[in-house]
Amino acid sequence: MSFAFTDAAHIARTVHLTARADLDSVLSGVGEEAARHARASGFSGKAGELVVLPGDGDALYGVGEALSPFEAGSAPLALPEGDWRVGGMPGSWDPTVLATALGLGSYQFTRYRAAPREPARFQLPAGADEAEALRIIAGVTVCRDLINTPAGDMLPSHLEEAARTIAEPFGATVTSIVGDDLLKQNYPMIHAVGRASTDAPRLIELVWGDPSHPRIALVGKGVCFDSGGLNIKGGSNMLLMKKDMGGAANVLGLAAMIMDAGLPVCLHVLVPAVENAISGNAFRPGDILPSRKGLTVEIGNTDAEGRLVLGDALTRACEDKPELVIDMATLTGAARIALGPELAPVYTDDDALAADIETAARQVDDPVWRMPLWSGYDSQIDGEISDLSNTGSGPMAGSITAALFLRRFVDTKAWVHLDIYGWNPKSRPGRPLGGEMLAARALYQVLKVRYGVKHG
Repeated sequence: MSFAFTDAAHIARTVHLTARADLDSVLSGVGEEAARHARASGFSGKAGELVVLPGDGDALYGVGEALSPFEAGSAPLALPEGDWRVGGMPGSWDPTVLATALGLGSYQFTRYRAAPREPARFQLPAGADEAEALRIIAGVTVCRDLINTPAGDMLPSHLEEAARTIAEPFGATVTSIVGDDLLKQNYPMIHAVGRASTDAPRLIELVWGDPSHPRIALVGKGVCFDSGGLNIKGGSNMLLMKKDMGGAANVLGLAAMIMDAGLPVCLHVLVPAVENAISGNAFRPGDILPSRKGLTVEIGNTDAEGRLVLGDALTRACEDKPELVIDMATLTGAARIALGPELAPVYTDDDALAADIETAARQVDDPVWRMPLWSGYDSQIDGEISDLSNTGSGPMAGSITAALFLRRFVDTKAWVHLDIYGWNPKSRPGRPLGGEMLAARALYQVLKVRYGVKHG
């Protein structure tokens, strides 16, 4: 799926994005006949309400309390097909965020079947930065498409191909370490998790930008399918495990935004790509795995595999002394119990970085919630006959102890871990059912502000 705004020279109908509080003022501006029709139709400005007006076929679309431009995100698939212009919107809204929401609300995954309808096409809202909106829409689309693709077409080799496709237009370099070469080059945990699959495990690395610029490392969990390994998941829990590479999809989409914007950074993207499969050589509960860091890890459960592959990748990321390390992963069910599917838990010891992310999240409506890296739980991940255990000593605080596990492999304070869901279990405005980018738009906003490139 690709998205473009329609030419402003095209004849277009007008849609008024109407908040409850603005109803009277909007109706006073559309003419008496249209206002009577709207009132007779019961239009109140409730979020998602639509009324097509008599005459030229203009429309009113309700955005409720107008808390965010994303309240208009369902309009592309609610309005009749054809060309539309935004005739009015709540005055507090950022037009570039609105343009982004309209583009993301037009998304439909069409790899395996045709879309049931075409979305309404929109002229660029007045005052919006078109280039900025389009690069964000494109980055989110990359992420959604990768997650929505079933594992049969998105195994480690396919994910590597996708990374190369994303890199090519920007002149980025992609390399990979595959199969037993992971052992030769000291990535033992990535190898152990993925060795049972017929599609070989690999560490995919994308490098872009001027080496003299600040170095930024993005690490994304690329478990292309998670059976649970020998601690096999039940069928219902396995059904959505095509999305277990959602961290990789998010960092690749974020990387596309960074490269397209030309941010003055040296970008290093690392994706440990594996399938956690079952065969005679699968790693086992009770095994002790070495790691690139030199720490030994006892396997309490083979279904806690994401933190293992991230451990080796984070170690590699820190070896080049980056200014900032970001990792994203569909890591724990405990994070979903704590915050549900819509909020991305953020873990960091860097208070300034946490504050920047929270500010950016509010600006672009990409919500996050800071969680504690509570050192009081650190001893829970100590191993009995090894340095670490991949499951810890108890069932509580699972998202926190997973983050603490990752911290053992990081040697910089400027590190942030996001335990994301990567999936919308139901459609919301601008966020259709299926694979989703969570928190990466906020991270992109942080990087823009930190490195002096501002759009919109």
